[in-house]
Amino acid sequence: MKIVIAGAGDIGFHLAKLLSFEQKNIVLIDINSEVLEYAQSHIDVQVIRGDSGSVAVLEAAGAEEADLFLAVTTSEKTNLVSAILAKKMGSRQTIARVNNVEYLDTGTRKIFCELGVDSLISPRALAAQEIERLVRQSSLTDHFEFEGGKISLYGITLDSQSTVINHTIDQITDNHKKFQFKPIAILRGHNTILPRGGTILRSNDHLYFITARDKIDEVLNVFGKQGSKATRIMIVGGSDVGQRSAELLEDEYHVTIVDNDKNTCKDLVECLSNSLVIKGDPGNVELLKEEGLEKMDVFIAVTPNSETNIITSLMAKEFGIGKTIALVENADYTHISQNIGIDTIINKKLIAANNIFRYVRKGKIEAITSLHGVDAEIIEFVVQKSNKLTRYPLRELRFPNNALIGGVIRDDESLIPDGNFQLQLDDKVIVFALPEAINAVEKMFR
Repeated sequence: MKIVIAGAGDIGFHLAKLLSFEQKNIVLIDINSEVLEYAQSHIDVQVIRGDSGSVAVLEAAGAEEADLFLAVTTSEKTNLVSAILAKKMGSRQTIARVNNVEYLDTGTRKIFCELGVDSLISPRALAAQEIERLVRQSSLTDHFEFEGGKISLYGITLDSQSTVINHTIDQITDNHKKFQFKPIAILRGHNTILPRGGTILRSNDHLYFITARDKIDEVLNVFGKQGSKATRIMIVGGSDVGQRSAELLEDEYHVTIVDNDKNTCKDLVECLSNSLVIKGDPGNVELLKEEGLEKMDVFIAVTPNSETNIITSLMAKEFGIGKTIALVENADYTHISQNIGIDTIINKKLIAANNIFRYVRKGKIEAITSLHGVDAEIIEFVVQKSNKLTRYPLRELRFPNNALIGGVIRDDESLIPDGNFQLQLDDKVIVFALPEAINAVEKMFR
């Protein structure tokens, strides 16, 4: 499979890194020789220096024979032009990164599709949707639904007061016989751990698990977490992600949004109908206190400055706010959130890259997501035919060591499998896999 990626920034590099584990034929285009040199020294890709909006550059990259062309530069116009050109030259499928969320409307999407852009991706819109999901369950740091919520993935941070600290997974399940949950990953510092029965939980571990939606309150209770619903939200940073997040949240929550730019505030007042817009410095603690900081349930920092977002979120934690979310531009920061006290750090470029990643899959995949700071994927496969997957229990399948099955959806039933569980035809299977195991898992489900 040949894949051409225009743009070697965070999105392009992350995509190329994910794809390099699967031995794809990848060509990376960028006008910056330094980012190309960095990419070539870290991953197995062919690089071409030049403007992806140039026909000559696209010809040099072999766009006419590409199975997938991804345009993810920082220039919206370059992405659209290069995707249209690549399609006309022969690329089988094209995807373009855009900033203008109006382009995502159904009618506009159709126009771009007719021009040659098969799919549009907006990092801004995807990040806002991620924030909305996180807000809906304030005790959680992550939440992703499969099959409309029949089974869900959740993330929590274990504090020192939790009664499960220093207990193994087996001890927890033995003490709660009807406990229906499947731990799939632990983020401990910078290390990703695949939990087994004998794995001991530690204070400050970030635990990811799968359970049915109607069981989440029971699970949170066991781990000493409250399933309370947020009502008051403060957003600092009114452009880009902040505005879109407020639009998604203001009809269900009391939203206060703070920005120090007069024109941005005017735009917010015009586009928001139920939010309180405050002009002021997001780093001014006294101002935020005057606007009700200490009464907020959720604090969301999405200014253009990553350091400001981190510092103000830590400050919000000091004032007792239950949930903090910080947007960062530096992908390396996504690994430090649990260590410094912020509930969730998100990176819109990595969210976009992971969203695009599903397009390159050959297996029958229904959904794919990733965990912030965890170098792994959660993928929903479908059992398409009777083979060894359906003939043997899970313990006999020789599943890759760096992957595990977290849940199974069978018709309308949500199941948490153990080693004796046996898959059936048409089962939808949620798999957690480290990058080096993804290719092997895909082969099992083909």
